[in-house]
Amino acid sequence: MLSINMTVNGQAVSGEVEERTLLVQFLREQLRLTGTHIGCDTSQCGACVVQVDGNSVKSCTMLAAQADGCEVTTIEGLASNGELHPMQQAFKDNHGLQCGFCTPGMVMSAIDIVKRNGSVVDEATVRKELEGNICRCTGYHNIVKAVQAGAKGMGG
Repeated sequence: MLSINMTVNGQAVSGEVEERTLLVQFLREQLRLTGTHIGCDTSQCGACVVQVDGNSVKSCTMLAAQADGCEVTTIEGLASNGELHPMQQAFKDNHGLQCGFCTPGMVMSAIDIVKRNGSVVDEATVRKELEGNICRCTGYHNIVKAVQAGAKGMGG
């Protein structure tokens, strides 16, 4: 067993994990942060996306031990003082979800898209950048609108 320490959603946390424990397992099973979903077990769907030191990571492809000493943000850590993050609000306002299973990963990926591309992103950029996130319910139209609206909300 390994001892790990990290900051998750602004809180210092520690735990004992087996060397093979994935970050998504640590978040869900030990910290009970179940907003990070396991959708495919092959890193194809993006339902498990979190931010590690400010960058999007598929937490099903990262060992928990690799996050030792890192700053991790999950979907649960985005809202502040009862206010949704602008990207979360945009997904709500633009109905950028259907069943909601992919939504946490989509939101986390969308925040990274804005971080890398700025607050004005065109449809083609959003669609290209979301290729690693799968939604099995929608045609992505409202997801793209939500990301664009969230980008504007984050920018100003």
